[in-house]
Amino acid sequence: MTTATAPKAQSGDLIGQIIYAVRSMGVAPIPRNYQLFYEAYIGSNPDLTRELAALGSRATQEDLDLLSHRYLGTGQVEVVENAHTKLLGELDSLLKLLRQEQNSLESYSRLLGETAQRINSKTNFSTELLSNAISLLNEATGTTIAHGEKTVGGVAERSQEMDQVRKELDEYKRIANTDSLTRIANRRAFDERLASIYNNSAVLPVVALVLADIDNFKKINDSFGHPVGDKILASVASVIRSNVRKDVFVARSGGEEFAMIVEGNTPEEVMILCERVRRALETRTFRNSRSGVDYGPVTLSLGFAMGSQAGDPGELYADADTALYHAKNGGRNRSVLFEEGMKKDYVGKNWLIYRT
Repeated sequence: MTTATAPKAQSGDLIGQIIYAVRSMGVAPIPRNYQLFYEAYIGSNPDLTRELAALGSRATQEDLDLLSHRYLGTGQVEVVENAHTKLLGELDSLLKLLRQEQNSLESYSRLLGETAQRINSKTNFSTELLSNAISLLNEATGTTIAHGEKTVGGVAERSQEMDQVRKELDEYKRIANTDSLTRIANRRAFDERLASIYNNSAVLPVVALVLADIDNFKKINDSFGHPVGDKILASVASVIRSNVRKDVFVARSGGEEFAMIVEGNTPEEVMILCERVRRALETRTFRNSRSGVDYGPVTLSLGFAMGSQAGDPGELYADADTALYHAKNGGRNRSVLFEEGMKKDYVGKNWLIYRT
């Protein structure tokens, strides 16, 4: 893991760090800029992180938009805007249907009242009047029922359309929360999941955050190139995913760093899980099937902390990251549980942590 040379953030939480970085670089506080800095902060794209950091205080909005277009594209914004437009259209159509139904019922109610008044009037009472009233009511009732059925059908159709938009948004969220290289959850999804575990304090003693970092990954990239490094990242993600339960949340939390959120286990059981993952990767062969070049060994250092050891998600991440640091500093290729006192040796990461 490398440390940053950017100004130290005044807040330990992710959003606070990003806001501080935006202000420090004199960037306009608009949503697309926050998204750009978020992607740079989590380090999933080192080239973006490096180019953004290189702009420094000279960054213009044109420069930032160019980076956003190059690395993030415009697809995410378009999907949300299109879905928003569709929803507004369907809701407007639904409102019109309901207003039409309201007008129809009000007209029918007035007709019932007028007919009742005529029938109740003794001066106008006759068989012909009664017959005409019954005929009129039959026709009005049939029309009202038919209109109501049409409205129900229209409401059902609008509901189906809105449900389709919801499904599209769900699919967008799934794609937006998936790391394109490793096919596991990305940092955005990880942040959401990490924050949610503190919604229920009763489960914190059996919830763990595990951070895992590929040892000497920079040497792998330098020796064999980034395409090989990317393949190894994808393979490591596959090894982690295949050696834990399906209910364990697995994410790529940054460059060569992965995260797991393990629920329902004691510290001893989490240690067993970490060791199983570590040994599975340690014994795996990484070799080019054509050239026979051996890329290994590839190993992981893991650090973890229990939810009850911290007061909030930011502190839990800092604890797990501290344990990971001690795993690295202790010789790598090992698993370490966070213990009080470790923080004295390690102050934690800064913003732009994966700057090269």
